[in-house]
Amino acid sequence: MNNKFLNKVYNQIMSETKIINDKVYTPFFPLSSFPPPPYSFLPSSFLFHCKEVYCLNKEETEYVWEKYKKELTDIINEKELC
Repeated sequence: MNNKFLNKVYNQIMSETKIINDKVYTPFFPLSSFPPPPYSFLPSSFLFHCKEVYCLNKEETEYVWEKYKKELTDIINEKELC
C-alpha cells in the first residue's frame, strides 16, 4: 500500500468536500448532502468513487475512509463548539 499516494487521494477528497449550513457536500455524493457524523460504515458511494476515480482497492479505500471520516467528524465537532 502506497501511503503517500493514499494521502494525496485523501487530501484531494477533503479539498472537494464542502460544509455549508451543517450539510456536507462531497465528491462522491455530488447532488445531495451527506449525512453528518458519526459514520459507522463505509458508504458504497465512497467505495465506488475511490475505485473509479483513483483505482483504489478495498483495503486502500478503507485507509482513506478512516482518515476522511476522522477529519470530517473533527471539523463538524469544532463547528458545533463555536
